[in-house]
Amino acid sequence: MDFNGFDFGGLFDVELALESLPYIIKGGLPMTLAVSFSGMLLGLILGLFIALARGSKRIVFRWPARIYISFMRGTPILVFLFILYFGLPVVGIEFSAFTAAFLGFGLNSAAYIAEINRASLNSIDAGQWESAKALNLSYWKTLRKIILPQATRIAIPPLTNVFMDIVKATSLAAVITVPELFQKTQIVAGREFDAMTMYILVAFIYWPVCMIISFMQDRLESRYSRFL
Repeated sequence: MDFNGFDFGGLFDVELALESLPYIIKGGLPMTLAVSFSGMLLGLILGLFIALARGSKRIVFRWPARIYISFMRGTPILVFLFILYFGLPVVGIEFSAFTAAFLGFGLNSAAYIAEINRASLNSIDAGQWESAKALNLSYWKTLRKIILPQATRIAIPPLTNVFMDIVKATSLAAVITVPELFQKTQIVAGREFDAMTMYILVAFIYWPVCMIISFMQDRLESRYSRFL
């Protein structure tokens, strides 16, 4: 279609997209998912303990957690990836591209997850803690058996958003040579001299991946809400 001399048909080459799709998905999607899941897992583990430290009455735990959260939320993830992959070798610490990527996304997401966890834990009525204490339950048993199951239901939607952000942000890992979706897309775009087609194609790959994550969120919310 031509509109005022502009060829809209030149925006997207269907034949090239179909030919390139298997290479991009097979070569890039597994790495994208590997970086996303490993980064999210690291973020969940660290985020829980940072949230507990952030809410601690002891200043020796609370202030380091606050500084960590402030630093990570105030630092672009791309800069942090460069520090891990290109900067640390200067002092003798070297990571593979994959390790640097999942550490970068995990350490960065932990700050956001910690704030989500803190808000979720604080939303649980204080009476729950008092009742557990009256039953002589330990802090960790109260947390594991009573508080966390309730807080998890509240935290699921924002945690899902963090995960989707990680999946999309993995495209930044291309700059440190991680062979994920966007890096494979750039290879084809450079070889075929058709960047627009490839960028539109990779956008339509990320979209259904995030739709599946959203579907998983709905299922988890239903599971944790069925006893309410």
